Amino acid sequence: MNGWTGKTLIVDLTTGEITTDTLDMDIARDFIGGRGIGARLLWDLVGPEVEPLDPENVLIIATGPITGTGFQTSNRFSVSTKSPQTGTVLDANSGGYWGMRFKRTGYDLMIIKGRAEKPVYMEISPEKVEIKDASHLWGKTVSETSEALGQNKNKRNVLCIGPAGENLVRFAAIMNDVSRAAARGGPGAVMGSKNLKAIVCEGNERVEFEDKDRFRFVQYEATKMLKANPITSQALPEFGTAVMMNILNAISALPTRNFQETEFEHAEAISGEAMTEQILVKNDACWACPIACTRLTKTSNGKEGEGPEYETMWAFGAACGVSDIEAIAEAGYVCNDLGMDTISAGSTIACAMELTERGLLDSDLRFGRADLLVKAMEDTAYRRDLGDELAEGSARLAAKFGAPELSMSVKSLEMPAYDARGMQGQGLLFATSNRGGCHMRGNMLGAEVLGLPKLIDRFQVQGKASFVILHQNSAGVLDSLVACKFANIAVAEEYFARALTALTGINYPTGKLIQTGERIWNMERLYNIREGFGREHDTLPPRLLTEPAGGASKGWVSHLEPMLAEYYRGRGWDENGVPKPNKLEELRLIDLVGEGVLS
Repeated sequence: MNGWTGKTLIVDLTTGEITTDTLDMDIARDFIGGRGIGARLLWDLVGPEVEPLDPENVLIIATGPITGTGFQTSNRFSVSTKSPQTGTVLDANSGGYWGMRFKRTGYDLMIIKGRAEKPVYMEISPEKVEIKDASHLWGKTVSETSEALGQNKNKRNVLCIGPAGENLVRFAAIMNDVSRAAARGGPGAVMGSKNLKAIVCEGNERVEFEDKDRFRFVQYEATKMLKANPITSQALPEFGTAVMMNILNAISALPTRNFQETEFEHAEAISGEAMTEQILVKNDACWACPIACTRLTKTSNGKEGEGPEYETMWAFGAACGVSDIEAIAEAGYVCNDLGMDTISAGSTIACAMELTERGLLDSDLRFGRADLLVKAMEDTAYRRDLGDELAEGSARLAAKFGAPELSMSVKSLEMPAYDARGMQGQGLLFATSNRGGCHMRGNMLGAEVLGLPKLIDRFQVQGKASFVILHQNSAGVLDSLVACKFANIAVAEEYFARALTALTGINYPTGKLIQTGERIWNMERLYNIREGFGREHDTLPPRLLTEPAGGASKGWVSHLEPMLAEYYRGRGWDENGVPKPNKLEELRLIDLVGEGVLS
């Protein structure tokens, strides 16, 4: 078999049973792998009667056909489950080395069911799969666990949860290779609910190719494009993702102090340029990645770690009114080591800061309190004092203290570092994202700010939906191959289609590949509809709809409603956001829809 290994690992933690099944190639052809195949299997395995932290929920860990091939950024994997933070379909993917290593144990994907009676971890190799006692690891941080289990990026790779996952923090991450994270939506809490501490992989089985020479030629062409593109060859390697801080601030689309403002007066102090000058030690890269955007940093206190990435820098920085780059970096280190999503963590603290300043919450948290960031993270991971409330995320926190509108979230998932008032398409993207407020489901940054592949007016409303739909469909493909979004900055979908065709022997013209992304998007939409989500959930926080921005975006609010109506029409959905039967027929999804799901 080419690209896919053809094997699925199934682990029932309740019984301890471990079995291997044959990959369903009809599903693989239609959903590719990663996020796509995860959504399709989740439809069959986890219905609306299952709560996210029930033993009946599953973790689906899936690679894609290009994983482990050496193609640019072919290191990633995807985790799919029902989210404990949002209740929606969830996938979160991560880079590093672990995804490649899991693929090289001989499996395309793993389905983890049930709940172990006591803490356990798994060891996977081509020869055997074992479930082992993890009582001695329970309570350990990510770095401690990884060291204890022999993390070695070139041989033995560890995926694990930290104390946040053990304590069921709703935005707990699954960490791999110490500092890489499948973070958004709380997959770490699902793993913790199963008493599963870690999964260790060792293996060197190679992927088979239909036409290896053709595949390598496409890879060669893609490498030239990455080297020629100024973002992937210069900006990201030199300044990391935080290169965006000054750019977003200049156009007044940098959410500040819990989205109360759209500019941060100290943006320069927490920018990628400042990080490079003050705390950068060296660059690092995931396996098979020529971009090397990862930053290894060290503060004057002697603390060191990976990052912070742009979203982390923003979440603990501008969102919280903090301009101390070292305090932000150290909060990021702690967040990684305890195993939490930095976007939700920082945004939840920002929400608590505003609640406090409005007199609705009795706490010491105030905008600008850099000295409290690390303690707030530790209290959250261990659910101590106010941390027990923060661990629930901003939507539940704000609702409990009487101001649900102060949660800057969509479907209870905190939005990232782009203000929808200054980027109209990004607002539509946030509102319609199937996993909640997310920029990684079709980021409009390239089109609305960077001019990639061409610049469109960021304030344009009419006609914006078509761009969002195309970006969402494309993201579905990349998350299923599984490839990094940064590669797509320079490498068009056509090259991924050519690589996939050469690898598998299955003809994937570009149009067919993009339609596969559309199929995945509609599959996720169907799942959410079955869970009770509808048009009323495709919205933004009231602040973005009613409170005008300032600066270079002065006077603008998000004009969501006309874009949303246009979006539904463009998607082939009805006025309530429900896919029409002819659209489902076109995408070969009609047979999945049981009675009552679309009513």
